Amino acid sequence: MLNKNLQHLFDIAQKTSRVGIGLMSGTSLDGLDIALCRLTGTGLTTGIELLNFTTIPYPEDFKSEVRTVFAKREIDQEKLCLLNAYIGSYHAELVLQALNQWNIATAAVDFIASHGQTVYHAPQRLHKQAGYGNATLQIGDADHLAVKTGILTIGDFRQKHVAAGGEGAPLALYGDVIMGSKEGENRVLLNIGGIANLTYLPGDGNTSSIICTDIGPGNTLIDAACKRYFNQDFDRDAQIAFKGHVSEALLTQLLAHPFFEEKPPKTTGPELFNVSYLDNAMTQTGVTISPEDVISTLSAFTAKSIANFIKQYTPAANRLLLSGGGASNPFITQSLACYFPDLSIHDTGYLGINPDAKEAILFALLGNEAIAGQPMQIGDNPAVLMGKFSFPL
Repeated sequence: MLNKNLQHLFDIAQKTSRVGIGLMSGTSLDGLDIALCRLTGTGLTTGIELLNFTTIPYPEDFKSEVRTVFAKREIDQEKLCLLNAYIGSYHAELVLQALNQWNIATAAVDFIASHGQTVYHAPQRLHKQAGYGNATLQIGDADHLAVKTGILTIGDFRQKHVAAGGEGAPLALYGDVIMGSKEGENRVLLNIGGIANLTYLPGDGNTSSIICTDIGPGNTLIDAACKRYFNQDFDRDAQIAFKGHVSEALLTQLLAHPFFEEKPPKTTGPELFNVSYLDNAMTQTGVTISPEDVISTLSAFTAKSIANFIKQYTPAANRLLLSGGGASNPFITQSLACYFPDLSIHDTGYLGINPDAKEAILFALLGNEAIAGQPMQIGDNPAVLMGKFSFPL
């Protein structure tokens, strides 16, 4: 006889549709994205209905605490230990707050799928330490989420991907294939979060031609420079970028890193693209420019690195579909339109998917697959079901 937790999991898996919450907290530390979804079926036939969505902004003191351990090689291990439990509990509070706002009982939710908070990403290509492979670390313990909400929680998705030979990112591949594929149309689903990543979906259904990879910086350098020079978290509506001018010398130096020459799939993060990266590039070029010019140049850096990749690796694309915070940055989107005048460019609203909610929806999808799906073989990517189960009791 199954214990009641396993019986509950079995009962959820037997349902024809499930209600799940996807949680996403990105490297930009804006807040927690909470997507309440109804998911019907599994795999390529999954039906997705976004029932509710919200982003609850993080207070400044919380962001400051996370930054003490974020993307740093040397940290206070006690603080890391404390934050792992604290973030799990805090995310639970935010989930309960959202459900209360939506007037939805916790008993109506089958599962939570939590990405957690990435604090360090270390693919072997970047750390280059002999004897060690790929590694990545997300904190925000799922047991704390499960116990505090009373909802079955699935977390720590990236470890299975690493264990099976991947780099732990980007996991968008599995959701993008489900959400975005269309016969006869070559699509690029481009997410511009802290890091920019894309999935190329060929219209001929040939999964061996699918590309899913990080490209380089999305908003992470822009946000860091906004914080440094203007004491604001991001460049709203690219107001600062449009006031500045692009330094071609600095832009060329920013694009000179070997990462951009490496073939996909590849991953990266703020461990590489941070303010030290900017400072080194400015030192190398010897340029002295205004803060507005820095923001403008960093925005151009994001757009050009994306454009260079698309031109080299996905030249047959017919349609470009944007999501993430960068999809709302007109400097970046207008730059991409200039680079690709013949490419149809939309946000993922074109697919009926809220571009701000897309990453959270992805984790609801991955949670649904962990419960009831089967591993999908997509090209050379690991065919795995990801996520670890945490029961409320």
